[in-house]
Amino acid sequence: MVKLTKIYTRGGDKGKTSLGDGARVSKTNPRVEAYGDVDETNAIIGLVRLHVTGQIGEMLARIQNDLFDLGADLCTPEQENPKYPPLRIVKAQVDRLEDEIDEMNSELAPLNSFILPGGSVASSYLHLARTVCRRAERRMITLSDSEIVNPQAVAYANRLSDFLFVLGRFLNDKGTEDVLWVPGANRETV
Repeated sequence: MVKLTKIYTRGGDKGKTSLGDGARVSKTNPRVEAYGDVDETNAIIGLVRLHVTGQIGEMLARIQNDLFDLGADLCTPEQENPKYPPLRIVKAQVDRLEDEIDEMNSELAPLNSFILPGGSVASSYLHLARTVCRRAERRMITLSDSEIVNPQAVAYANRLSDFLFVLGRFLNDKGTEDVLWVPGANRETV
């Protein structure tokens, strides 16, 4: 477990931070960018939780914990025979998201158009979280161009963005309050 007794250390004042293996890297390092975007996704999900209760709140609380697992995974580079095995995202976490997506999606009408982010407050925040999660996924792919990244971590981010999209529709009165995109709707001249 993590024990934080002092919040500021001054260690990052010169633009460097420590990874999970103790290595010091720039705060603009692709690995730091990736887990920073995961952290931002988590913060937005915290906003969503202010607007939901019950089973939805429980799912989101579990996802917030998973996002800390994902951040831990990303902040610790792969190495052979580590002294302490790092925390990694596992397939069961991805599978759970898939099961929940399928369950919610079974109650939604198929889409005939793309939807605009909006509807309820919770759905709007979910769309914001989805776009930040997609950014985190892109950063993970960029990182994987030069370093090993856990494939389940990438799969989790990919599936989470799908989950956030489907939950956004689900919370828009099971899709009946979705705001549909009308292609070219504003192209007419006056």
